[in-house]
Amino acid sequence: MFVKVCGLRTECDVEVAVEAGADAIGFVFAESPRRIDPDAAARLAARVPDGVLTVGVFRDQPLDEVRALADATGVRAVQLHGHEDLAYFDALRAVLPSGRTFIRAASVRDEAPAFGERGEDVLLLDAPVPGAGETWDLTGKRLPGPGVRWLLAGGLTPGNVAAAARTARPWGVDVSSGIESSRGVKDPELIRAFLAAARGPRSA
Repeated sequence: MFVKVCGLRTECDVEVAVEAGADAIGFVFAESPRRIDPDAAARLAARVPDGVLTVGVFRDQPLDEVRALADATGVRAVQLHGHEDLAYFDALRAVLPSGRTFIRAASVRDEAPAFGERGEDVLLLDAPVPGAGETWDLTGKRLPGPGVRWLLAGGLTPGNVAAAARTARPWGVDVSSGIESSRGVKDPELIRAFLAAARGPRSA
């Protein structure tokens, strides 16, 4: 189970997530209580081992701004969480150095979008209101099948991630608000508990 821990802003956040076994660390550059200063993100990203993916999260921001922030912070993946269309993805791919991972994040209301519609490497399926910590009803949703690189997000916590993973059978999961003691403030023990719970189904 691939696990992405998002919205990190301190050295402690990053160190705990890496030690607990996170596969990806997310830094939010869009408007959010979890938004991080680019200089701080660059310092934190430099502390992340090569085996852990660093992700910059953006939403409906100008192409030049995304390119500049990705270059300045050194993140190895770009997550687009807005209304960016295929032309935007193609244009950004053309101006960024090769080798970056592209994550398309989509809020699911009625039907989940199909993997690959934007040429993304990973598809992230989130709740209708992303970042609000709200769970969403997986019942009756046509979700990607086995073997597809997609992440389940939205209202996941240490207490519900194992059951959600059994139901949706994603390639990975993404968490942010579910590991916070207050909005935007990560809790080290919740980070550790989430990683342990998320990995539980794999070893069962």
